[in-house]
Amino acid sequence: MRKLIAAFRVSVDSKIEGPDGYAGWVGSWSDDYGLTSSIDACVLGGEMYKGYEPYWTGVRNEPSKAAWITGEAPTQGEIEWAAFAARTPHYVVSRTQRTAAWPNTRFLRSIDEIAGLKAQDGKDIYLMGGARLAGSCLDRGLVDELRLLVYPLVAGPGKPLFETIGSHALILRNADQLNGGLVRMHFDVKH
Repeated sequence: MRKLIAAFRVSVDSKIEGPDGYAGWVGSWSDDYGLTSSIDACVLGGEMYKGYEPYWTGVRNEPSKAAWITGEAPTQGEIEWAAFAARTPHYVVSRTQRTAAWPNTRFLRSIDEIAGLKAQDGKDIYLMGGARLAGSCLDRGLVDELRLLVYPLVAGPGKPLFETIGSHALILRNADQLNGGLVRMHFDVKH
């Protein structure tokens, strides 16, 4: 069975967004989790998809132009992710959205359909967000791994990664210190 791997960038106080609705401390949105070689599908929530689609379309179509979220030109890692993402199936969990401009996008009407994706043949699946969807998938026992990039700051007010989930045991697989004081952590979810 395929694994569902949730991966997030968080502050030390587990915020994924500041009070302005954006993680201003993140300098790049490239694949720093080491996922591209092990996945062949991405899952995200409908709210996240509204920003994801225009951001990555812009990076893919105009890689030298400043991206609207960061205000800076995309990094080489972001350009590589945009190309990878354009050829990788994306599944958006939404009861209301019906159309997508991003290539290879399909809609799932409930979280239960993620279990069906996991049962299909293929590589693992990247659960990229949002926080509500990740929490719901964790509560339903669908998440197999959690990968975090922890930024060395206390964000204060903002959106926490896990707001409304129950208790879940994690087993630390590894942790690495990266440049700039970031820590990459890889956990297995104990079922």
